[in-house]
Order: sequence, then structure tokens, then C-alpha cells
Amino acid sequence: MTPTVQIEGDVGRVVLSGQFDFSAHREFRQVCETLISNPGIKEVLVDFQNVNYLDSSALGMLLLLKEKIGAASKSLALVNCRDSVKQVLDIACFGKIFIIR
Repeated sequence: MTPTVQIEGDVGRVVLSGQFDFSAHREFRQVCETLISNPGIKEVLVDFQNVNYLDSSALGMLLLLKEKIGAASKSLALVNCRDSVKQVLDIACFGKIFIIR
């Protein structure tokens, strides 16, 4: 999986595809740090539309991202979650921690 970035105004979108697991750790972190360090970005969206699988390491990456985004005074939302992804997020109670649209 190679995450891509789209920027529209003050919103940065990280578009994921395929399997979101530990093998994506380095690329995901780099892409997210680029958005966090950009002073023009106020909100970061993680787009799961093309993700068909995520594991516990992906959940950990999302938790770390939330912590870094909060420290940078930006907002974060998880968007376009397929049913299989939404089910994993629900089991992990991520709806209580993240905005999921």
C-alpha cells in the first residue's frame, strides 16, 4: 500500500488502498508528518474507501496519528470506511475516540 495525499484548501486527505497493516507503517507515518507539519492544513482526513483489510498495527498507527494531530492543534476524521473496516473500528471502540464519517 502506498498512501497518497490530496490537499484541498486547509484539508489534507490521506488516501489509503489495499491492506493497511504494519508494512505500510513507514510510508503512512511520512505522509502524515508532511500534513501535520504543513501550517496551512487544519484538518486531516484518512480515507479508507479503497482499504479492504486493516489489522491491529493499523489501529496503533491511527492512535499515534491522533496524538500527533492533537499536539499540532489540528482535527482528524476517518472517512469512507467500507463495512469490513467499519466493523474492525467498531470492535475497537474507535467511534468513541475518532470522528468517523
